Amino acid sequence: MNDYKNYLLLLITCLYPYLAFAQADTPIGARAAALGNASVTLPDLWAVHNNIAGVASLEQPQIGVYMENRFGVQAFTTAAFAAVYPTKQYGSYGLSISRFGDELFSQQHLGLGIGHKLGQFSLGAKLDVWQVSVKGYGNQKALALSVGGQAEIIPGLYFGAKAYNLNQAKLSAFEDERLPTVMKAGLAYKPFHKLLLAVETEKNIDYDANFKAGIEYQLLQEKLVLRTGFHTLTNQASFGAGFTARHLKIDYAFGSATLLGPSHHLSVGYAFHRSATE
Repeated sequence: MNDYKNYLLLLITCLYPYLAFAQADTPIGARAAALGNASVTLPDLWAVHNNIAGVASLEQPQIGVYMENRFGVQAFTTAAFAAVYPTKQYGSYGLSISRFGDELFSQQHLGLGIGHKLGQFSLGAKLDVWQVSVKGYGNQKALALSVGGQAEIIPGLYFGAKAYNLNQAKLSAFEDERLPTVMKAGLAYKPFHKLLLAVETEKNIDYDANFKAGIEYQLLQEKLVLRTGFHTLTNQASFGAGFTARHLKIDYAFGSATLLGPSHHLSVGYAFHRSATE
């Protein structure tokens, strides 16, 4: 058992640039994962994690759960929850919860946000409370502020942007450890109804820029969707599919990094029916 703990701690240390970079602002949802995490333009349920401005385009209350495992290591598992409640006059409200890790090392967060639509523009803001725990060293908490925007530039062409941790929240005074500050911007293009092309660039102020791209194609009267994507920071290719049955939506993605091994992503969402009078 001690050998396993020592191995896991060594692995965490070696992969910390990937984990620390991704975990505080990692895109959530199997759809995003299949598209190489090019998600800043997507107006769906998981926008509550990925770009809060996207929830402004939703018309029905929705909830969803998400599970992810990286590299086949149990300790590198993420579980997440999302809920969105749109109103007609006062915007759409979102709740996000996630947890990554195990009893040795873990990160968890609770986030609340709001998105509002103004014509073809959507704007949003969100607060996330993060807790990082390391066995034997206690835990630290931090509050991060993020803002985002989405817009339809011309019919079929969409722009999205997000700034995460604008306040540069500090986790620890030791070596001035802070949550990552991340800027994202991207474009999505629908040349016709069934096809979506997405590209995105992401810059963490402490790491090299990351370029991401994805393709989504709808089949079977929009009930079945196929996706693929790629991002450069970890040289990871991804593939996935989505299935919609009335109000239920299930998405799966598989990612393969050249050196680190495969990852699996599964999300399930449900949209509640809303009458025309609500």
